[in-house]
Amino acid sequence: MPASSTINDFLASKTIAVVGVSRSGRKFGNTILSTLRTKGYHVVPVNPSAENIGGERCYPDLRSLPSPVDGVITVVPPGKTVGVVREAIAAGIRRVWMQQGSASDEAVRLCEENGISCIHNECILMYAAPVKGIHGFHRWLWRAIGRLRT
Repeated sequence: MPASSTINDFLASKTIAVVGVSRSGRKFGNTILSTLRTKGYHVVPVNPSAENIGGERCYPDLRSLPSPVDGVITVVPPGKTVGVVREAIAAGIRRVWMQQGSASDEAVRLCEENGISCIHNECILMYAAPVKGIHGFHRWLWRAIGRLRT
């Protein structure tokens, strides 16, 4: 489990890329994108198969971003996450959050070997304040069982 300082450092990021935002707008990457925006983050969508999502410019990969980001969230299958980590390394991105279900041992190891701050198997929406709704309940439950890392 990641240390609370690692989580807090990621949450202090102001500009975040979300890799795995869906063209349909109905996947969890889109929920992360819109929710983090309401919390004051500047969030940039990344999907190699979309030029626009919800009328907004979407970028095919981290190399294509118009300006640097502080961190990246992966919401892709584990087999694709290692490629995202390689892109993050090449782009100089030092923080990666692998959303639950997105992590792979290889991607985590690649982060560790390259000095990348890595959070995996955690849901960012349980940590990015204010936490409300179902994520608030999950946060309360995880705190009660000693699983919450803040």
